[in-house]
Amino acid sequence: MPEPLTVVDGIAASLPAHNIDTDVIMPKRFLKTITREGLAAGLFADLRFTESGGEIAEFVLNREPWRRAAILIVGDNFGCGSSREHAVWGLRQFGIRALVGTGFAGIFYDNCRRNGVAAITVPDSHRDRLHALAADPATARMRVDIIGRRITHAAGGLAFNLPDDIRNDLMAGRDAIAATLERAGEISAFEARYRGGER
Repeated sequence: MPEPLTVVDGIAASLPAHNIDTDVIMPKRFLKTITREGLAAGLFADLRFTESGGEIAEFVLNREPWRRAAILIVGDNFGCGSSREHAVWGLRQFGIRALVGTGFAGIFYDNCRRNGVAAITVPDSHRDRLHALAADPATARMRVDIIGRRITHAAGGLAFNLPDDIRNDLMAGRDAIAATLERAGEISAFEARYRGGER
């Protein structure tokens, strides 16, 4: 189960390109592992590293202070493409706990929820303001408050919408398995009725 998430307080990095898919977030060569370990090295690997393994200095997560980012401000339709959950595992292992954008691909959004990453949607104008703030080292620190549904930054703050069920799952550190186990009694009662011929 993911750890409970109530607040993400840290450096925000701006990644403004639209339609960044899961193949870019986690290239397929990193999917061979049978565990979840070591995926931080694969995160945005083709954007972060040269073929020989050297860092690409221009990429935001290879620069200070953003190499310590806990928040990503992203472009439209982030996480589109394949359903690989490794993309979210890599974000978590790198230290990213919150994503802020105008919208996320559906399966990716669900994977974030299951793995304790807050995927926050805001209007274009707010997203663009956050990009500008995150691009400046002097204003890149932000706070995403899951409880209060508010992002605080150097120029003030803004409220965001987050469905109650997702908010509660993040705050409790609850994934789909934990949510199912919480209803184990009801499930057992249903099974008993079903076996007894009640439909």
